[in-house]
Amino acid sequence: MAREAGPLRVLVIGSGIAGLTAALSACADGHDVSVVTKTTLDDTATSHAQGGIAAVLGTRTGPGGGDADDSVESHVRDTVAAGAGLGDPRAIEELCRSAEARILELIALGTRFDREPAGALSRGLEAAHSHARILHAFGDATGREIQRALSAAVRSAAAKGELRLLEHTFLADVAVRCERAVGAWLLSPEAPTPRFHCADAVVLATGGTGQLFAHTSNPAVATGDGIAAAARAGAQLADLEFVQFHPTVLAGSGGALISEAVRGEGAVLLNEAGERFLLGVHPDAELAPRDIVARGIADEMARQDGRPVRLDARHLGREFLERRFPSITAHIDESGLDWSRETVPVTPAAHYLMGGVVTDLSGRTSIPGLFAAGETARTGVHGANRLASNSLLEGAVFGRRVAEAIHHDAAARSLAAADQLPGPDGARQADGCADVGLIPQVGQTAAAATAGVAGAQATPAFSRGALQELMWAHAGLHRSGPALEDAKRTLDAWAEARPTEGASSSVSDREDTNLLLLARLTVAAALARTESVGAHFRSDEHPAAGAAVAASPPASPRALPRSLPLRQKAMAH
Repeated sequence: MAREAGPLRVLVIGSGIAGLTAALSACADGHDVSVVTKTTLDDTATSHAQGGIAAVLGTRTGPGGGDADDSVESHVRDTVAAGAGLGDPRAIEELCRSAEARILELIALGTRFDREPAGALSRGLEAAHSHARILHAFGDATGREIQRALSAAVRSAAAKGELRLLEHTFLADVAVRCERAVGAWLLSPEAPTPRFHCADAVVLATGGTGQLFAHTSNPAVATGDGIAAAARAGAQLADLEFVQFHPTVLAGSGGALISEAVRGEGAVLLNEAGERFLLGVHPDAELAPRDIVARGIADEMARQDGRPVRLDARHLGREFLERRFPSITAHIDESGLDWSRETVPVTPAAHYLMGGVVTDLSGRTSIPGLFAAGETARTGVHGANRLASNSLLEGAVFGRRVAEAIHHDAAARSLAAADQLPGPDGARQADGCADVGLIPQVGQTAAAATAGVAGAQATPAFSRGALQELMWAHAGLHRSGPALEDAKRTLDAWAEARPTEGASSSVSDREDTNLLLLARLTVAAALARTESVGAHFRSDEHPAAGAAVAASPPASPRALPRSLPLRQKAMAH
């Protein structure tokens, strides 16, 4: 039985562009919204985004706002091509056609995009785009400016009592009853053991899994908490093998990204001999798709005993570099280099996850009441490889669509209220959320799952650093069956030895548990896809004869290999 149409309790977990767009939209629709974020409101991957946000602009953006030679159809074609043809055409169409409206909404919230002297929005060119359609803010601080505007709106709404903001609050698990999400278990300084938060709709927007790898451009919070919680709850996942590696992170900087827009402005990559080695790799050289550039750099580094390649932007000049890329210039200056006078060392790093929790075009997952958006979701827009500057756009477009879906489902009475679900005895309860217990433990035991693991006695001790080095070496830019099998054996042994999470487990311990689960899922997906496509490169590929490459089957707890139980070690709350 559904409740009468009216406000729903919406729990948004994550505070980047996807989560805050969903939260603000749901709040505007009159719903009871709570925003949960693991650290501070602004500590997100969105804040780190430099490259920009892609959008084809027309007359709605004012005089001079459009490019007569560009079109939505062109943006669609570029997105399909970058994704190696594996993207969902409907999702891509929605992404590109909704772009201008979402840009206008961001501007209305106060986002200050860069403009030409006459007032038109400035547009830049980035790799694999056929037209200059990338909007930036403050040169290379696009994500930070978008985050500022969204965070200001959320803080204002919270101050007025229009929504609740819960910072320093960690998602322990999604709560599921009667095969639908009814809330989440949350950990906070005020609640050192997880407490249950009831909700009619749970939105996962916790970002990606960059902290799986030793080298990443992602912030420390990117431990895949929402994806791991969705997996334990039984939600369908897909395409976890498709991890995009950004070609250019400043070597030795701890992940300081040098935006693709730098190469779009004319910077080139050189080997130790001073040669542009990418000219022999792809016709577009430095502007080839990211996976090609990243692997090309990795191959060249291998030829020079692992030493970084060099980015040459000297010809652009100090004045231009400071004006166009102020944040990058500051990072490089802090490292003691002057990129207007010398080349700078760069290496690839894990940057973006194309896969995640499977959703429809409105963010609905395979579990009623559970939604996902942004990098947490696998919407289908990215296929096997993300087109540059489509990630911020995806967060804005599908964050908004999630809120619209929640409002539509509430009005249509198709989203049952959590407190109107039957209790364990089948009876309706005044507050049915109060008796939600642990996620049931199902499947094999951990011991059965990893029994007989070869070489278990020689497995190195588990640590987050050891996991990250293992994933970088065996499931990074270059993959092979033997290397992935080695990784699987080690990960299985670690999973067997790792104790079940207890109610008093720390946030760090819970993050490690999430990363270990996601590492096993990622390796399983990479093993299952034996051909190279997009960001997934197998040096030992064995494509099916005469067969077109197809999208990987959705990965779910019920479909994954028997050696990978997802729910038998549900965290104790």
